[in-house]
Amino acid sequence: MATVMSLFGASEWVLFVLWVLVIAWPIYYALRHKTSLALSLTVGLLLAYLVQVVSEFANVNNWVGGWLWWDYVLIPSRTSEPSWWHTFISSGFLHNRWDATHVLGNILVIALVGVPLEQRLGTKRFAVVYAVGLLGGSLTWVLFNMSSSTPALGASGAAFGLFGAYLAGWPKDEIPFPMILIRKWPVMYLALFYFGMEVVRAYSTLGLNQPSQVAHMAHFGGFLACYILLPLIARGGPYEMGVVDDGPASTSGERMRLNRIKKAMVDLSDVVDPWTSRGIEVPRHLRSPLKSLLASSDEPETRFAWMEHLADAGSCPECESPLGVVERDTGPRLQCSKEPNHLDWPN
Repeated sequence: MATVMSLFGASEWVLFVLWVLVIAWPIYYALRHKTSLALSLTVGLLLAYLVQVVSEFANVNNWVGGWLWWDYVLIPSRTSEPSWWHTFISSGFLHNRWDATHVLGNILVIALVGVPLEQRLGTKRFAVVYAVGLLGGSLTWVLFNMSSSTPALGASGAAFGLFGAYLAGWPKDEIPFPMILIRKWPVMYLALFYFGMEVVRAYSTLGLNQPSQVAHMAHFGGFLACYILLPLIARGGPYEMGVVDDGPASTSGERMRLNRIKKAMVDLSDVVDPWTSRGIEVPRHLRSPLKSLLASSDEPETRFAWMEHLADAGSCPECESPLGVVERDTGPRLQCSKEPNHLDWPN
């Protein structure tokens, strides 16, 4: 692996380390403090772009070399070597320094589409969707341009992947988006509009595989990869695919409320289920939802959903009365509807 990092001087190392930090820190903050990963990604992408702009200014003044990011852009002809596989990911955090509309367009999509999609999926599943879109776009571009030595970069594959995932999961959700007018639009219209426009733009360059300044195939790859894989990723998530309700909570107040609940929620791995604690065998029809609750209830929405399923299907182990779910500051609790003292779990 012939890299240019061996040529780095002090200035190059400062800018490179700063680039890594401005990407990693917002992501770490989101995971550590249970805030929106989608918004943190937009912050990281914008700050990373600003570092690139600073590097260009430094290059003009001969403080750094113009090849500072060469080891991290995606060049199809060199990806046959495993030592370059990191560029499938790293290229998604770099953008054209002379095209601010590129990064701003991606940030707009990730913020406006990613935030409600994250609320539908939960943080972990959203992270998987974003990674699938990014990798799907990079892999598709390489497959269609194996011999190319032209660098490719940008988060467009991941951004288009969010459209594909949302279309596959909740096409009737309405989310605010500036298309013609700034208003709420059904996800189905937004996703198909963007996909259709991309098809038109791709063919306007005389074919999908012809030279272009835009990696159209990366956009298609990210979109289709997330659309196809979303059913697997969303399985067991907070919301059933295709559900039609009032849509995901889009207000910051609602998100803050759920974050407060999440921070205070009881860790279910430390408690015994209501039946086992009484020396009673868990009813057969409750074993699967109880297992799912214990295995994937780190998000408040997921815990509410599985507890409601248990309440609908089960009954109080003391008096056989129906069960209900109540919300507390420490998260949802399963209660006996007749006498809460019979069952108030987790406690």
